[in-house]
Amino acid sequence: MERKMEENVRDVDTGSEAGREEALVGNVNKLMVTPPGYTGVSRKSHLVFDACFESGNLGRVDCISEFEFDLFIRPDTCNPRFRVWFNFTVENVQETQRVIFNIVNFSKTKSLYRDGMSPVVKSTSRPKWQRLPAKNVYYYRCPDHRRNYVMSFAFCFDREDDVYQFAYCYPYTYTRLQHYLDSLERRNLDYLQREQLGLSVQQRRLDLLTITSPGECPLSTN
Repeated sequence: MERKMEENVRDVDTGSEAGREEALVGNVNKLMVTPPGYTGVSRKSHLVFDACFESGNLGRVDCISEFEFDLFIRPDTCNPRFRVWFNFTVENVQETQRVIFNIVNFSKTKSLYRDGMSPVVKSTSRPKWQRLPAKNVYYYRCPDHRRNYVMSFAFCFDREDDVYQFAYCYPYTYTRLQHYLDSLERRNLDYLQREQLGLSVQQRRLDLLTITSPGECPLSTN
């Protein structure tokens, strides 16, 4: 599909897409995206993207047409070379609206997406994660993005009042992990010891688990 001329101009001005990607320091927050050149009142089918939630990742959205969107994921903390995970929601959809989402700045040349894996999706009325049909997912080198690898997937929205969530794979959040570890700690298992090893860059607890055979005393670091 033909790209807007101003996108090509931005590429020349910044030198490369990689430079623009490194500037993605925050997630999109209830961002409404309208088609190129549209100046009227917002309406249904003007998608609203959001990734401001735990494990969310979507730094930028470019609307290529009413039916196609380029999505940029943010790099890993302290390492801008790695860009893999995405997790975002879409709302304000129109029933039977068909779209193509292009994740355009993956850092990996090899991916399970090339071997049949597909992203997962759920919605407010269907909260169980489901995989998208593999036939609707494409992983390829894209000449419009400096021949970087792009993952594109087609999707048809079917319920206007739903909020849809898309992710690279089944999310497992830090909060969920902490709840699980808390529940294990409350059981006072004689073969499990949990200690705080340190804090992450975001001041989140990093746990050290020592697991021994049942009946043996956990190892002590004292």
